[in-house]
Amino acid sequence: MKNKIVTLSELCVLCQELKRRGKSIAATSGCFDILHAGHVTYLEEAGQKGDVLVLLLNTDRSVRELKGEKRPVVPQEERAAVVAGLACVDYVCLFDEKTPCKAIMAFQPDIWVKGGDYRGRKIPEMEAVASYGGTVAYVGLTEGCSSTNIIDKVRGM
Repeated sequence: MKNKIVTLSELCVLCQELKRRGKSIAATSGCFDILHAGHVTYLEEAGQKGDVLVLLLNTDRSVRELKGEKRPVVPQEERAAVVAGLACVDYVCLFDEKTPCKAIMAFQPDIWVKGGDYRGRKIPEMEAVASYGGTVAYVGLTEGCSSTNIIDKVRGM
């Protein structure tokens, strides 16, 4: 699992080699704070969009920027280890910005995957992916599954 967690520069080299061998790279991003069934289903579907699935994982700092000071619950090293342990995830790379656009531009995945709730919405990743000819694909979401719901439930006990 540890060899699946890579730096952005390592990811760029890996993806260049994979593309040279004719492999398609699908990628997605997220906080994945408390892993739940919705996350696993999402990542399995995302992995079916390409030959290789890269997960760009928000750092603790970027999670706080997006979700508030009480998040993440699980530190980035542990979150990275958990998602790297999933068979459908080939590589995990941390990113520290509010959006993964810088990382996307660096390794240029063929397919950028987002949840179906983003369909029809303009997101920063779309411009980045379009700039080099990549595509955006959408996958379904598991209704009722969210880290926020789990956290709220635990805090209410």
